[in-house]
Amino acid sequence: MLTPTYQIPALPPPGIDLDSTEILRALAPAHRYLAELKGSAKSIPNQAILVNTLALQEAKASSEIESYVTTQDELFQADLHLAETISPAAKEVARYREALTWGFERMRRQQGLLTNSMLTELFQMLKNSAEGFRIQGGTVLKNERTGATVFVPPQEPAEIERHMRELERFTNDETIGTELDPLVRMALIHHQFESIHPFSDGNGRIGRILCVLYLTKMGLLDTPVLYLSRYINQHKADYYRLLQAVRDQGQWEAWLVFMLNAVAHTAQSTIALVEGMRQQMIETKQRLRQELPKLYSQDLLNNLFRHPYTRIEFVQKDLGVTRQTAAKYLRQLAQVGLVREHSVGKAVYFINEPLVRLLMQAERGET
Repeated sequence: MLTPTYQIPALPPPGIDLDSTEILRALAPAHRYLAELKGSAKSIPNQAILVNTLALQEAKASSEIESYVTTQDELFQADLHLAETISPAAKEVARYREALTWGFERMRRQQGLLTNSMLTELFQMLKNSAEGFRIQGGTVLKNERTGATVFVPPQEPAEIERHMRELERFTNDETIGTELDPLVRMALIHHQFESIHPFSDGNGRIGRILCVLYLTKMGLLDTPVLYLSRYINQHKADYYRLLQAVRDQGQWEAWLVFMLNAVAHTAQSTIALVEGMRQQMIETKQRLRQELPKLYSQDLLNNLFRHPYTRIEFVQKDLGVTRQTAAKYLRQLAQVGLVREHSVGKAVYFINEPLVRLLMQAERGET
């Protein structure tokens, strides 16, 4: 039987200064930009636009960390539900987005509780599986480049269950560590989850979903729109090095500062992305009113930004019109250049090209 080399501590970890100068210095901008993002997100009239669009970007970046790589075009095509165009990687990304949005709705129905049963259901959605926590031994985490074992998580099912019960309590019971800042708690929760490694696969993605859901639970965001995984992807080596440095040398401060910087940087870039979307919505609204005044409605505008690639069926459903009317609307939009018509086989879809360009700029870090 493999023996874990890291003894998972109770949270908050004893004997650690969680209010050091470096941590406090990193906390200030993280909170400032999160608050700005929370306010900026409210400028989008329909929050489903942000949840739907930004969750897809988060899903793409988070999945890439675990080597599920897909293109923006393939991902948007997958969102059209054109089954013949969906690759295995795109399916993984789509399931991540579904799990994230489902988790947010489930947490709201549970009055903000983040439970182990909910995490298990997230895993089952993500992996299209009926499994729960690991029951088989032999799980080890290896260096992707060398193949060397770097960490052995808990092996016994009873130990995994015990650690996850304790983590569930720490996540939801704010009387434990009452002095802790919620962003520090988030970083502690994420590290603990990754170290317990409770599932047979997908722990990184579920751990990142847990981060953004925790921010909404604590009221730091109204909706799960923080694009955290792109920063982690850009600093992947540091992310894994610092995860392990806590286990090997107890370097909690460096880990916490990294996660706080990730929140601050990501919130800044997401603010820019949200502002870009808001400006595009204003411009599109003005053009609709000027060039197609009989066509304009807020529901149509929302559709074009909730679905960067839209199709007749989406407009038909969102606007409550007939298929013939929806098709006429989209073709009129294409005629004035507000969308561009494409086809895959017999299926026809329409692209909001300025929005797609904005999202691709965000992916490259150019917003």
